[in-house]
Amino acid sequence: MEISDWFPHIGSCADDIAFVRSMWTTDNNHGAQVQFHSGRHMLDPHEPTLGAWVTYGLASMTDNLPTFVNMGPRFFDVRDGHYLGPAYDAVNLRVDPKNPLAFAAPEVPLGSAEQAAEFALVNRLNRLSASQYPGDQALLARIQSYQLAFKMQAAVPETMNLETESAETKRLYGLDEKVTEPFARQLLVARRLAERGVRFIQIEHGDGAAGAWDAHSKLKDNHSKLSAQVDKPIAGLLTDLKQRGLLEDTIVLFATEFGRTPGSQGADGRDHHPYGFSVWMAGGGIKGGTIHGATDELGFHAVEHPHYVTDVHATILHQLGLDSRRLEVPGRKRLERDHGTVIREILA
Repeated sequence: MEISDWFPHIGSCADDIAFVRSMWTTDNNHGAQVQFHSGRHMLDPHEPTLGAWVTYGLASMTDNLPTFVNMGPRFFDVRDGHYLGPAYDAVNLRVDPKNPLAFAAPEVPLGSAEQAAEFALVNRLNRLSASQYPGDQALLARIQSYQLAFKMQAAVPETMNLETESAETKRLYGLDEKVTEPFARQLLVARRLAERGVRFIQIEHGDGAAGAWDAHSKLKDNHSKLSAQVDKPIAGLLTDLKQRGLLEDTIVLFATEFGRTPGSQGADGRDHHPYGFSVWMAGGGIKGGTIHGATDELGFHAVEHPHYVTDVHATILHQLGLDSRRLEVPGRKRLERDHGTVIREILA
């Protein structure tokens, strides 16, 4: 299995990984981030994202934490739930035990009894409004968010507290190294969230409106530095999940919005390229040590078992026991492409 020497730690996990080397999409600009999550071009009518569908189909396993969490920058205003309602949007968490969630702490110090009474009053007032407007999805989501926010004030800082992890585990992820520490912290928190019943966790790596990986010039310098930030933490997550017996029940997806051109842009860069790129998956019934699909000899077009981005969605939903077509909402007709096709060749 060919893996770049910029990813030596991920390479050591190859036996657990299935590569899909024949992905394609239709957006050649950074709206493709939205398209990878939802399956729709940014200018199309919006669809719920994969995380929202998982949340809608499986509901919550925890009373104290969100079902759907995002960590890292989101470069577009993504409303994950869309017509499912805002209750299915991702909750954005910062990996900071002192300030993990925007607006989570009261503006003024409150005792727990006083705060509980305040939440109870707000909940009662909201439910009075809900009885008058029973179809108001935003109001129903607000009621749920207030209830969850109160419980999260204790659960989220405890989850973010990595001091309870062993020194060996911290080294495994790279928390003891300056280059890897920021991303390693996110991935270790992701494992702790998964252990506590959070169903869908997405982590976005990069900075700026276009993302740090957008190397239109100086690609070698750019990508070698960025791969060093993520390589050890990702391998650490796979190894840690496997050691704990969690990998068999947890799907890890490493993906991108699109590829880069096989030819150069300028002297030392690469342009956006939606016609052929790779993703990989591991765990959760995925067949490790597998390569599926290929591009042409130039790396320009996906030609062998080409897969549109929603085929990844269909595969993950299938492994979670969900059928995309049975998740349809009355009055909302989805395109065949929105559902995708399960990539059965990479299933164990």
